[in-house]
Amino acid sequence: GVSGLPYSIPSELSGGTNLGFMFLPNYRAWVVVASAIVCFGTWFAIEKTRLGAYLRAATENPVLVGAFGINVPRMITLTYGFGVALAALAGVLAAPIYSVNPNMGADLIIVVFAVVVIGGMGSILGAILTGFGLGVVEGLTRVFYPEGSSVAIFVIMALVLLVKPAGLFGRTV
Repeated sequence: GVSGLPYSIPSELSGGTNLGFMFLPNYRAWVVVASAIVCFGTWFAIEKTRLGAYLRAATENPVLVGAFGINVPRMITLTYGFGVALAALAGVLAAPIYSVNPNMGADLIIVVFAVVVIGGMGSILGAILTGFGLGVVEGLTRVFYPEGSSVAIFVIMALVLLVKPAGLFGRTV
């Protein structure tokens, strides 16, 4: 159905920690750490390995990369598969926080678009750093001015695009 189903938090990660200024649930802290590890692992694989170099080259000139004996269609297919696996992992990590329903990621699409634009198209590290930074900004805005929390990200995006149209970590071609 479309109403959504609850998914319980694993008992090992229940409870929370009082940080003095906020109460942080253990599961959410675990999700932040796991997400950081996966994000930086993905960045490392794409930016610092031979496979990542082949992939980046194949997005620029697939015919030339294929001439070196690399099966570009298979590599692109496996890359899409890895992207799907990352999306599935995100859904599994989000399931105990949000209810499981067919539209559980729909509200994040616009925010993810803003993160990629602010970080710079093609910059994985820029998207990671911008995502974490905007998460903090949105959280603080939600504490001090809840009505403006959904607008804050887009105000930042507009300001960044006015100052640096390629994004914070983007490269101008």
